This record gives sequence, C-alpha cells and structure tokens, in this order.
Amino acid sequence: MKLSGKFLAVVLILVTFCGVAFAWAPKKNVTVIVAYKAGSGTDNTARVLSKFATKTVGKTLVIQNLEGGSGSIGWTALSQARADGHTIGFVNLPTLCSNIVEGLGDYKVDDFVPICNHVNETSLVMVGKDSPFNTLGELVAFAKENPGKLKASTNGMKASNHIGAQLLAKSAGFEYSAIPYGGTADQLLALRQGEVDFSVAKEADIAAMLSEVKILGVFAEKRMPAFPDVPTLGELGYYPKWYGSARAIVAPKKTKPEVIEFYQNAFKQAMEDPEYIAAAEKAGVTTLYMDAEATGKMINDQYVFCTDEVAKLWD
Repeated sequence: MKLSGKFLAVVLILVTFCGVAFAWAPKKNVTVIVAYKAGSGTDNTARVLSKFATKTVGKTLVIQNLEGGSGSIGWTALSQARADGHTIGFVNLPTLCSNIVEGLGDYKVDDFVPICNHVNETSLVMVGKDSPFNTLGELVAFAKENPGKLKASTNGMKASNHIGAQLLAKSAGFEYSAIPYGGTADQLLALRQGEVDFSVAKEADIAAMLSEVKILGVFAEKRMPAFPDVPTLGELGYYPKWYGSARAIVAPKKTKPEVIEFYQNAFKQAMEDPEYIAAAEKAGVTTLYMDAEATGKMINDQYVFCTDEVAKLWD
C-alpha cells in the first residue's frame, strides 16, 4: 500500500510530538543538596551555577545546605534521596572519597550516579594578613625549629584541606597541629581571626577575602595566572604535583539514564553561557565541565588516590 505524502507528514509530526512529550524533564523545582554551610566555597560556586542553570533546566534549582561531618551529613541525605530526578547534589573530591575510606558516612561511591563536573580548583597555602610569615620558606623554617607548635585549621579530619596541609608538611618535613572545623567557611574564619597559623584552601574559597590573607604557595606545576608572584610548592622543593579539589554534580543511585542525560546537557549549556562565564570569573570559580562518563572516572580515580596515597600521609 502506497502512503500519501500528506499522511507521512502527519505521522512524522506525531512521532516528533510524542518524542518531545515523553522526553524527561523535571515537573517541579529541583532540590540541590550542598553538604556545606551557606557562604562556603562549595555553596558560593553552586549558587553561581544554579542561577544560570535554572534557565536551561526549566525549573528553579533550590540549594539545600546540609552541613556537618565533613560533608557526610549532606551526602548521606543525597544518597538516600528519591531517584526521581528532583533531588541532585554537589560532591567534593577528594573529601567524598576520603570520607568513604575513613568510614565517616553511610554511603559508598556506587550510591551516586555522576552527572557532570563543575569546578576544578587548585589548593593554596595561606596565612592571615597579620601573620609574621611572608614566605612559605619562613613558615617551614619556623615549623622545623618548633615541632608541633604551628596550628593549621582544616575543613574536617582528613578532608580535602587537611590532606593539603599534610601533603605540605610531609614533603617539607615538619610537624604541626591540625584543628578540624565544620567546613571551609569556619576553617577560614579561624585563620582570619588569628586562632591558627596557616591553612590550605582553594581560590574560590577566598575570593571574597583576598585582602584578609597572604597566599604563600600553590599546589600546581606552574604558577597560577591569578597569583603570578606566588611560587609553586615544587619550586620551593616541596610537593611537586598538582593538588586541589573538584566539585561534581551527582544524583542518587538508580536515577534513570534519561534523567542523567537531561541534566548533563542542561548544565553544559549553562556553563557555556557567556553571562555565566563572566559571573564565574568574577566569583573566582574555575569552571571545568566534564560529562558523566569522565566525571565517573574522576571519582573512581580519586577513590584510588585516597585509598592508596592519602592513607600513607598519616603513617
């Protein structure tokens, strides 16, 4: 039987319409879990992206701050959320994986489905603006002459910034006292108030407080364009590799592939928006989009890093 061109056109319209009708999209506002308090580096970067991603997602992205336990409270809630596409969240690497290795949370890597990566940030060594140390060499020399006297604030026991401090201390050969706080915001407040001597954190964490700290070194293989006068740790004979933190977006286990694909595309479009790019640069956000597959590999690599290398830092 020969079909008329008019009939075929109608069939094509129906198929196209049905494809659109049945393509997944959120039916209500989307909860985005951030495992750190409002005003933290993670919260700030999440809010910059969410503002622009609301346009590409088609619904409002509502940040829910569930801080505590070095991120474990928020990530436990995220792992246990309904896998219907209306709850997603940010995870911080390597902290997510170090928490799993340390048994700090009731979740594992497989309890999350990667959507995409958002941020990749280099770690920095810093002191308060009134610190007597003006170079990293001065800080290290004092630490060696006074074992254990220096205090460093961290974002939690064996969390990302504690790992950074330990990488510095191990490679430079000094001892210090680590003081854990509830998250990066509290950690940096302690530094600025003079409660501790030094900290390790990321660029976005201190974007609003650059006048209150002195950056003494960066965990990079080359000097950072934002801080061209600050030496790398490798230049000074300390830890020679890049170290930092990634902030990725994930969904609870069993979230359907079409949901992941929707968000992957929506966040990619948001991160390519010129207005987002300008806002991110102003906020000190180092955007590095990676798709779901690449993000999943990064999470697994970070788990291996925490299992094999991080554990040795406390031997």
